[in-house]
Amino acid sequence: MSSPDTDVDKVKITPYIPLLSICMMGMFLAILNQTVLNVAIPRLINDFGVSANTAQWLMTGYMLVNGVLIPISAFLMETFGTRKLFTTSLLLFTAGSLISGVAPNFPVMLAGRLIQAAGAGVMMPLVMNLILIIFPPEIRGRGMGILGLGMIFAPAVGPTLAGWILEDHSWRVLFYGMFALGVVITILAFLLVRDLGSLRKPPADLYGMITSVIGFGALLYGVSEAGSKGWNSPEVVISLGLGVFAIFLFVFRQLKQEDPLLNFQVFRYDMFTLSTVINAIITMAMFAGMFLLPIYLQNLRGFTPLESGLLLLPGALIMGVMSPISGFLFDRLGPRPLAIVGLTITAITTWELAHLTLESSYAHVIWIYTVRSLGMSLLMMPIVTAGLNQLPEHLNSHGNAMSNTIRQVAGSVGTALLTTIYTNRTSAHLAQRSEGMSLFDPGFAQSFQEGAAKLSEATGVPLVQSKELFATMLFGEAGKQAAVSGINDAFIWAVGFTLVGLLLCLFLRDVRKDKAKFKPLPQSVEN
Repeated sequence: MSSPDTDVDKVKITPYIPLLSICMMGMFLAILNQTVLNVAIPRLINDFGVSANTAQWLMTGYMLVNGVLIPISAFLMETFGTRKLFTTSLLLFTAGSLISGVAPNFPVMLAGRLIQAAGAGVMMPLVMNLILIIFPPEIRGRGMGILGLGMIFAPAVGPTLAGWILEDHSWRVLFYGMFALGVVITILAFLLVRDLGSLRKPPADLYGMITSVIGFGALLYGVSEAGSKGWNSPEVVISLGLGVFAIFLFVFRQLKQEDPLLNFQVFRYDMFTLSTVINAIITMAMFAGMFLLPIYLQNLRGFTPLESGLLLLPGALIMGVMSPISGFLFDRLGPRPLAIVGLTITAITTWELAHLTLESSYAHVIWIYTVRSLGMSLLMMPIVTAGLNQLPEHLNSHGNAMSNTIRQVAGSVGTALLTTIYTNRTSAHLAQRSEGMSLFDPGFAQSFQEGAAKLSEATGVPLVQSKELFATMLFGEAGKQAAVSGINDAFIWAVGFTLVGLLLCLFLRDVRKDKAKFKPLPQSVEN
């Protein structure tokens, strides 16, 4: 195998830097948009006068549109090409940002979000496909490391940025900012983005598209609702059943097609299959931190969104710095050493997060999360790259679409599963604590009377009222303790996911060392 530096000279990466920079900016903006709204949801509930369940559709709807577009992204890329597809995606995203920013009511706001999602849904697989085209397998790690810079850093820094803006400004400023940046990036895209790779006209499989949209849409909706409504809810059961059935029809159809919409032949390659499974498991573990820590910090510890975001910022910076470095290390060492080290760090720090208390210091949580981010930065893109490196060039777009689709589903399943674990275990811990808080228990009754008397003496409130106040405080504290225990239990499950991923990583190999050597990429990869 030739040295990385020689490979870089051969394929002349430098001419593609402007194109990659523009595409990375678009993808970064799209991913950032997914996370900043989380912090603004409470403001939107108040301004539009809607319930929390209704407001959540701003997130659920966005996720659904993303989820149904990713499986057909390979068809879109092969049909329309880089330039047309990327600029169209940017125009949709920018228009959706403006609509959301000026929205007079919730339906208009939701429409803007769905238009945003239609533009953003294709950007991730599109940019990843460009990396596969421009960088040959020998140096693809550093290309994927650059991609990971936006993929990992954007969602990590989003809550901090949104919290800072919302301290003094309206939530509309978030969308106005997205609109302004979208206009600038769109202009640059018209000037600098050009088509790469081969274009063809694959047949439009309408049946496949319909079953794909219904299948993945229903599956993602069912999973997203399972966390709040329960897995036994008729709505969830019907949605999951419809989704699984439609996906079965979709897969059956694709296996029969000579030119499938999404080519499942990618699973004939063992390292692609293994890396996809590992990546799904890691995604579920990663979402544990993204979902559970804000609940702990804001709901139980009383930190503001800005304080919560600032706590996560050092980890975001570490991931941003380490992503290109991990790509370079991948090119030098291969996937297995990085995966083992990264998952070991992730497992240990996730175990530490499973032992949080209401007295855990701010600095302690920052330290654990920052080290955990270091471990995660060694995992995501190297493992994806390890699998994609095995695919022949004509399957790159299909492997890319498949990898992103499964990651999307895994993130939704992981969030729903952890929500269920957290909710159920919190209820169980609260019931256990409440058993010992009965006034029929002489010991508890005496402690309660003494506590109420001390509160009455300290506040000057009559004893009768102080008993009510003390009971409220006592049960409120029990609820907080139960919630922390529920979060700890959910993190323990995340440790389990991580250990399974660590075991599977022992079977990873560097496909660049296989007998079938990869040919160097031609001097030009343009049409």
